[in-house]
Amino acid sequence: MQYRPLGRTGLRVSQLGFGCGAVGGLLVRGERAEQRRVVARAIELGVTYFDTARSYGDGLSETNLGAVLKELGTDVLVGTKVDLRGAEMERIEEAVAASLEASLRRLQRERVDLIQLHNPVGRERDAERNWVTAEDVVRIGAAFERLIAQGKASHWGMNGLGETEAVHRAMHASGAETIQSCYNLLNPSAGMRAPLDWPFQDYAGLIDRASETGVGVIGIRVLAGGALSGSASRHPLAAQSVSPIATGSSLAADADAAQRFSFLVAEGYADSLVEAAIRFALSKPELSTALVGISSLEQLETAVASANRGPLPDEALTRLPEAWAALRG
Repeated sequence: MQYRPLGRTGLRVSQLGFGCGAVGGLLVRGERAEQRRVVARAIELGVTYFDTARSYGDGLSETNLGAVLKELGTDVLVGTKVDLRGAEMERIEEAVAASLEASLRRLQRERVDLIQLHNPVGRERDAERNWVTAEDVVRIGAAFERLIAQGKASHWGMNGLGETEAVHRAMHASGAETIQSCYNLLNPSAGMRAPLDWPFQDYAGLIDRASETGVGVIGIRVLAGGALSGSASRHPLAAQSVSPIATGSSLAADADAAQRFSFLVAEGYADSLVEAAIRFALSKPELSTALVGISSLEQLETAVASANRGPLPDEALTRLPEAWAALRG
């Protein structure tokens, strides 16, 4: 396993991060013995960053991860998230503190390494969709800083989803130390200039803008919710319905679009689309860690083996614009 700096935090994280959310589902719906077995194996393979949130299984992911890590007695880096809901947006400081306290209880920890804002960011606050503004992020960041001063977290970050301009503004205005950015073969616009007539949301080089100011980048949806397996079929523990983020109209549509990249397998650049997708994400050196949602030990082994093969070769990367042009068409 290779390790990369997480921006200006001073932390180094495994290039592959363990996603503990509902998309993979193991830490939400799995049996405790299997959760323990897979997490222990991940640590054995060199995975050091585990990413959870209170919204994953309404706290189940945090509870299960905390219990497993306590049983294993292993020190790893843990990040969790605060998502402000409805009336909580009217009492930001109090809600942020209460959310972190509850997360710490579920995780059985006195401190988390990273506390992150989970809400999308837009031009206007939208309590029904739980969207916040850049100005809100500044206030939330100040609340996080107070909790860091109290020793309850070490660093703080934000979500890179929402309206592109608002996300960029919030990142620069708030002093966030990390950002979670959507980045995958289907929509790489956070890491490069999007082609003309790009059919999906254009993240306008968010990863590069973050890196320029020392913000650590956590890559999310690197497998596009599983669509970059080339199939819409789901593992029994995985979320059976996944809404795409900044790609097609459905998981099935994204799985069909993923076939545009099958040449990476046919021509020997990777053994599978999953491997190609993970290695594509890791080809972006400004990406600190690529999160992969895990359903099973087999998926973990595949993800780690893929990451350990390193970035895609330059020859493969130069072929990708052809596939993106086809998506645009």
